[in-house]
Amino acid sequence: MTGATPIRVVVADDHLVVRTGFAELLGSQRDFVVVATASDGAQAVRTCRELHPDVVVMDIRMPVMDGIEATRRLAGSGTRVLILTTFDLDEYVYDALRAGAGGFLLKDVTAERLFDAVRVVAAGDALLAPSITRRLIAEFARFRPTPEPAVPAALTPRETQVLRLVAEGLSNAEIAARLTVTEETVKTHVSRVLGKLGLRDRTQAVVMAYETGLVVPRSTRPSGRQDLGPQGPGFPGLT
Repeated sequence: MTGATPIRVVVADDHLVVRTGFAELLGSQRDFVVVATASDGAQAVRTCRELHPDVVVMDIRMPVMDGIEATRRLAGSGTRVLILTTFDLDEYVYDALRAGAGGFLLKDVTAERLFDAVRVVAAGDALLAPSITRRLIAEFARFRPTPEPAVPAALTPRETQVLRLVAEGLSNAEIAARLTVTEETVKTHVSRVLGKLGLRDRTQAVVMAYETGLVVPRSTRPSGRQDLGPQGPGFPGLT
């Protein structure tokens, strides 16, 4: 990335091979600089507070301090957190997102997707791949009671509709196609939703939508209950 400031990255993982491997991969990109690595959450927090990287690629299960607590302590520091996980740790990912993580990756991610993920999170966007989001939300719903839906009063019907689609994991382009509007219009709606609800990014919007029952995974809806949205019964939920 000629003429641009490189993205400064810290890699935190208690497994040396994983930590070294991700650091070497990220260091191979011209627009990345791996400024440090950490073997536990406490070290990751100290390192990030000292070096102020743009992104920390954070494992969840680590000694001394886990990745969730480390993420919580880094909230508001300016360093974005990209969580590493496997599907058997789905519950922990939910807690990490609530703690302020900007997104998550599976540990078997390809090099190119890793690079893209770091760039997305560094830019201040949330990394929520639709297929992974749907599976995670379905798992979360097994362990958490589903509240009655609560539509935020501050949102217009269209903004509520956009929030529901964001919570499904749709990209701006996919939402634009679904609603037959421009992608720029969707970006405006998303920005207004985040501003009105005091949310940092799309990740927090997804967590809020499911915690409030605004969007309900189909498999968890009680008999006879429908997911009602601005378009009435049958508004799309997760499939």
